[in-house]
Amino acid sequence: MPGLRVYFNTVFDSSVLAYSEECEETQGYSNTFNAFHRKLAADLVERHDLHEKNIIEIGCGKGEFLNLLCDLGNNHGVGFDPAYVPGRLENMNSNVSFIQDYYSEKYSDYKADFICCKMTLEHIPNVFEFISLVRRSIGDQLDTTVMFQVPDARRVLQDLAFWDIYYEHCSYFSAGSLAKLFANAGFEVLRLVNVYDNQYLIIEAKPARESASANQNVTYENVDDLAKDVAHFEKSSPLVIHEWLKKIQDLHNKGEKIIIWGGGSKGVAFLVTLKLLNEIGRVVDINPHKDGTFMAGSGHLVVTPDKLLDYKPDAVVIMNPVYEEEIRSELLSLGLHPTLLPLAGQ
Repeated sequence: MPGLRVYFNTVFDSSVLAYSEECEETQGYSNTFNAFHRKLAADLVERHDLHEKNIIEIGCGKGEFLNLLCDLGNNHGVGFDPAYVPGRLENMNSNVSFIQDYYSEKYSDYKADFICCKMTLEHIPNVFEFISLVRRSIGDQLDTTVMFQVPDARRVLQDLAFWDIYYEHCSYFSAGSLAKLFANAGFEVLRLVNVYDNQYLIIEAKPARESASANQNVTYENVDDLAKDVAHFEKSSPLVIHEWLKKIQDLHNKGEKIIIWGGGSKGVAFLVTLKLLNEIGRVVDINPHKDGTFMAGSGHLVVTPDKLLDYKPDAVVIMNPVYEEEIRSELLSLGLHPTLLPLAGQ
């Protein structure tokens, strides 16, 4: 598409991925994340007058966010996700239903006043085709609002956050590229903001009524600035990788027991990039459905926090600093006082 720069994993092969009920992507066991979710849902309901409306969520996961939107505004919701697990979420709103499948053209007859999609677009390789599909599904319902949330690629590049680059994220977005994607697909961008300690980008848009005048006020970043961020990451991320490897190895050589907290993709990327094996004794995750499983690539055992009472770690590498205080509180409740080492921007 002319004028649209999309950054993506050039070796991505969708045939090696399968999203199913076995996929444990939920962050809904974290009080920190739940507070963010509730605040975001309440804000959307208020600003877009989502009361007794029809809502679609694409990539709804286990359904927590869609359930919140419907609870707060007495809305009706339909969620699409092959990884949805029936009966997982307690207190499910009776106005919410789910389809265990990828959203595609065959579901374009489902209409809504509000369409949301959180942390899913980055997993889709042909993003222009997908956003165009969403626009076609809306048709002439020009008051329909869409909201998409994705990781902020510039934050990853600027902070040298190598642990936030992994295979399943086949597409990467800056604020400008995200806005241009939606503009080129026939949307008028209403709002574009950073949230969650600047880790995520949220875009809100509506079908453009006049393509010639739409998005006049959208500011796109300079491509040269993006190129500088990429060059910065390419040059400096190996130094950060080396520093973390040395830090872990030094602690291990002193006989300290080290764990990482966070059994999701960040943890996988951190362990695999640093090629850590015996240096890390456990991986902790508060999702009880991950207890007793193993990390992809490295094979480290994943346990819930209560299992640390027997292990008693000396150091905890925190995969996302947003959760540092929550993790500190959890450890203190267990009577544990390890050194906390949160991953952070450079």
